[in-house]
Amino acid sequence: MKKIIIANWKMNPSSPKEAGQLFSNTVKLISGVKKTEVVICAPYVYLSGLKKLSSKISLGGQNIFKVEEGAYTGEISADMLYNIGVQYVILGHSERRALGENNLNVNKKIKIALRAGLTPILCVGEDKRDENHGYFNFVKNQLEECLNGVQKDSLSKIIIAYEPVWAISSTLNRRDANANDSREMAIFIRKTISDKLNNQNKMPRIIYGGSVNERDAEDFIKNGGVDGLLVGRASLNAKKFSSIVKICEASER
Repeated sequence: MKKIIIANWKMNPSSPKEAGQLFSNTVKLISGVKKTEVVICAPYVYLSGLKKLSSKISLGGQNIFKVEEGAYTGEISADMLYNIGVQYVILGHSERRALGENNLNVNKKIKIALRAGLTPILCVGEDKRDENHGYFNFVKNQLEECLNGVQKDSLSKIIIAYEPVWAISSTLNRRDANANDSREMAIFIRKTISDKLNNQNKMPRIIYGGSVNERDAEDFIKNGGVDGLLVGRASLNAKKFSSIVKICEASER
């Protein structure tokens, strides 16, 4: 299975022109990449336009609503994304959770995304680390509640992104995570999912996201025990993002 690098543009950039330029520059800079899957999760208003520019990069949304259709002003459905050619959607990101998102709603969204034909990118991660290692139970609870009722044969269609909240650039008093932090949690996540599946062959891809940049990407890819990266701020710079993609590509040789 290919490694995957996912860009989360968040609420950026501020105009369709800028979005198109960033997307086109990224496509150009990674033109030789063949062994690594690249996804850009852009604001909803840009997705249709970006789809017309190139099919070389897959597109993802940053959220969907917890109901498939109806009178929900301002919301976006999974079918809306799928029907404009979007393939992925980020769910349960810490910045959404900070606005009130909970595991129950994420669970509903995962099931809706799968029914619509989208690949959910499920974000999990602890707010802080404690000496008693309670953060493992925190992440286990996120996984169990978010994946509750999801069919076993659908689990391999989900990507799980480990994003320790304490390492995200927008977090107050943040600190850097390292490949060891990533690897120990990736092992734990695989064990938790394996216990649910009883079949190692159907494991979902696990990626790391937490202020990844072009300087530490190689360490996470080689030593972090993950199948790819979820990139935030660095993805808004085509050169930096393409460097991360190429680092991942080189690791596959």
